[in-house]
This record gives sequence, C-alpha cells and structure tokens, in this order.
Amino acid sequence: MNAIELLKTDHDRVDKLFQKVKATEEDAHPALFEKIKQELEVHMHIEEKIFYPWLKENSEGELKDLTLEAFEEHHQAKIFLREIEALADESEKFEPKLKVLMEDIEHHVQEE
Repeated sequence: MNAIELLKTDHDRVDKLFQKVKATEEDAHPALFEKIKQELEVHMHIEEKIFYPWLKENSEGELKDLTLEAFEEHHQAKIFLREIEALADESEKFEPKLKVLMEDIEHHVQEE
C-alpha cells in the first residue's frame, strides 16, 4: 500500500465513524468521539510529519497554498479535539462541537 492509499483508507475509516455518529443516539457519541480522536491524531501526525512537508518543499502555486491551508485546518481540528475532550459528556456544547468538527474534517478531506 502506498502513502496515498493509506491516507484514503484513513479517510474512509473516519468517515465510517462519522456515519455511525449520524446514525446513533447521542449517548453513543462520547465513545465514538474517542475513536474519531484516535484516528484523526494518527492520521494528522502522518500527514504533518511526512506528506505535507514533502508537498510544501516540492510544490508551488495552488498546491503549495493548499498544503499550507491543510496545516491550518489540522491546527483547527486539534483545537476542537482538545475542547471536546475537555467537555463533560453531558455538556450542551458536546454535540454542536462534534458536529462542527465533523463538518470541518469532511471539508478538509474533500479538498485533499
């Protein structure tokens, strides 16, 4: 499996978790969030340490701009992950923050 196939497999895995969130009751979401967080942290680490630096150094124009934007999207995702993790499961902010995280990640994957 090459690097791009690995990243696509990761995207599919996270998307399946998002679909589970959408299809389940809210009481199942904290456990699903933990799985999402774990998958995203590993995925972002690989992209940030291997994939994006190579793209940043070996591209120009729109591709380089998209790579820099992707770094910023990861930064934003990490903030959301920390904020959601710090919330009590019953917090009224849990579901809205999880929804925004999922929307942001879906947008990010679509751009990649």
